[in-house]
Amino acid sequence: MTEYILSFDLGTTAIKTALFADDGRLVAKSTQEYELIVPSALIVEQDVEVYWNAVKNGVQAVLGNALVAPEDIRCVGISAQGETLIPVGKDGIPVRPAIVWMDNRAHEEAEILAEAFPQSELLRRTGQVSMCATWPAAKILWMKRNEPELFEQVDKFLLIEDWLIHRLTGECVSEGSLLCSTTYWDIRTKQWWNEMLAYLGISASQLPEIREPGEAVGSIREEIARELGLSPDTVVATGGLDQACGAIGVGCIHPGVVTENIGAALAMCALVDKPFEDPEGKIPCFYFALPDMYMAHSFTTGGIVFRWFRDKFCQEELSVAERTGVDAYDLMTAEAANVPPGSEGLLVLPHLQGAGPPESNTDAKGVFFGLTMRHTKAHMIRAIMESLCFEIRRLIDAFEGLGIKVDEIRSLGGGAKSRLWLQMKADVTERPVIVSRDPQDAGCLGAAILAGVATGVWQTVDEAVDKTVRLAPASTEPCVELAGKYSRMYAAYTKLYEDLCGMFAASRNF
Repeated sequence: MTEYILSFDLGTTAIKTALFADDGRLVAKSTQEYELIVPSALIVEQDVEVYWNAVKNGVQAVLGNALVAPEDIRCVGISAQGETLIPVGKDGIPVRPAIVWMDNRAHEEAEILAEAFPQSELLRRTGQVSMCATWPAAKILWMKRNEPELFEQVDKFLLIEDWLIHRLTGECVSEGSLLCSTTYWDIRTKQWWNEMLAYLGISASQLPEIREPGEAVGSIREEIARELGLSPDTVVATGGLDQACGAIGVGCIHPGVVTENIGAALAMCALVDKPFEDPEGKIPCFYFALPDMYMAHSFTTGGIVFRWFRDKFCQEELSVAERTGVDAYDLMTAEAANVPPGSEGLLVLPHLQGAGPPESNTDAKGVFFGLTMRHTKAHMIRAIMESLCFEIRRLIDAFEGLGIKVDEIRSLGGGAKSRLWLQMKADVTERPVIVSRDPQDAGCLGAAILAGVATGVWQTVDEAVDKTVRLAPASTEPCVELAGKYSRMYAAYTKLYEDLCGMFAASRNF
């Protein structure tokens, strides 16, 4: 008898819901998009009920499209964005909107924490190379200093995966792949960093129970099962950071293969078998979504720049997409395909909400450099796409500086759907790029694998990957003739960022 696994990918601007059979077949899926609340350049929030409605609508859409009885769904897995903080009261209801991961309001608090805890100690304890406004520790301190009445009402500080598990099961648990970037969880002991908790003015009782990724937590509460149309016998498991789940979903479960994902964020993962410390303080160490595995991991808000450009400047493409059903992104990349490699000298820095490691600069801003009368919207689209490829190469350079060999890139997420973009990635990095059968669903599949192993659908992760992950038969190979051109463009890209760092810092006062 076929068993089924339901999984969620809790993204920055959308929640994906997918139903998989135990052979890896994608039975049905749904994507529910939403707008973020962005009242200023530094503040990014979300009403938690928006997340819940996206979950409900996604489940209803999937069940409506799948000829599967709810009682045949064995378990639920979760892939989640990191760093999004949801403080809840004793009733489990949030005391304020979620502070989304890319929110950068806590600059001052990050500086205070950086003074209190030396960078060397932060790196040793948490694996993170610097204290920044993104981390939940800084967000909590900001709340304590700026919203003291709400701070006093908080019973639990949850991450988005923790919140969904709590909503589904009533249990309050978390796991290391999300906790490592809170900067109040010790990546080596896998326990809370008590000195940091004391400084923040919170206790361990205000945090979830620590579990490993891929552990069964409990069944769905009856009232929630009725609301969603699921069986109360369905078991919910801990999941993992979206990028870690995505890596599992393309078969990256052993050291040696690197993944890249251009979604709302641009992220890369390289597996290692033990914690490491980057002596140059550029690349952080994260806990992976498999027990006692780790990863060199970096992410930046760069990926969301493509959606921003679509929404702000591509109304024609959006209109055509609405009339014809063709994806607006496909229309945009078709325009970019008519522009020569290098975008005729146009460079973009894609840092709309700061730059992630190895720069770790929350002051960084987006830049279009080299605009001339020659350039068109198509040039701008291609230059954005190329900028994210330069970011990938920048991270590969940093990984190799740590002795992590990068022979092959596995591409996942929405950006892996574009043949043009895959070719750009191969050309800029000078490495083959491989995709899976459903690269945009890799996070959901990875979460499903974790939940399936937790509940006995498969005995091991290796078995699950062998039965479910299907890679494309051929890789995208780099074009040797473009190596020199893109190397020159990449050098200009890195210099442009370095030359503007002073202006980025000064822009705080603009």
